[in-house]
Amino acid sequence: MSNGAPHITAITSGKGGVGKTFIAANLAAALARQGQRVLVLDADLGLANLDVVLNLFPKITLHDVFSGKAALDDAILPAPGGFSVLLAGSGMVEYSRMTPEVREQLQKVIDQVAPRFDHVLLDTGAGISDVVLYTVSLAREVLIVATPEPTSLTDAYATVKVLATTQGRRVVKLVVNQVRHAGEGRTVRQQLQQVLDRYVSPALDVPIRLDLMGEIPLDSAVRDSVLRRQLMLEHLPGAPAAIAMVALATKIIG
Repeated sequence: MSNGAPHITAITSGKGGVGKTFIAANLAAALARQGQRVLVLDADLGLANLDVVLNLFPKITLHDVFSGKAALDDAILPAPGGFSVLLAGSGMVEYSRMTPEVREQLQKVIDQVAPRFDHVLLDTGAGISDVVLYTVSLAREVLIVATPEPTSLTDAYATVKVLATTQGRRVVKLVVNQVRHAGEGRTVRQQLQQVLDRYVSPALDVPIRLDLMGEIPLDSAVRDSVLRRQLMLEHLPGAPAAIAMVALATKIIG
């Protein structure tokens, strides 16, 4: 059992293709290396791909737990990197909408597993669908992944705005992926904060704050690791992006 309350963090993004699942997996490995007990729950219930990133072939998924075909403990699998995973089945059309049944099952699963770990990372889908927003609502903290691309920034802004207005979020953590030079993450954070200050915070009781947790450099080792279906922290631990992931984990623990 964990000594304190488990850290439940939703890792989300405004748009797909920004490296959210890759960051979730490698962040879990970086946290595990620092002695943390970590579970990654693939909460992208309809389009799961955490198993692909980790090169796992699960016989039991969350779908089996939700449907009563398998026990929760049987669905928790060890992953490369020293952490645990709860994988979702891909292509499950019944999870494209957040029904009361799915809502209840997801809440129940998280309530059961959270006390066993120091960190539970919820790898959500992208965007602001009801499935994503409900999953994020179950987390104590939100870590939004963005890239410096204009479309990513626009979608990140929209996501933060919705989280502030519908869930009362006033602090959202930010990771900027695929930065081309040191300091670009700070620039992205500043740009987003300025727009939030101008268009969102005036209507709120407390201004919303973006906390920059880290920036991950654009690194060919990332693509290499993805193609090999290997954790970058194990495959190429000296790569700049891997070193940045370790720094991100250290900041989260600290």
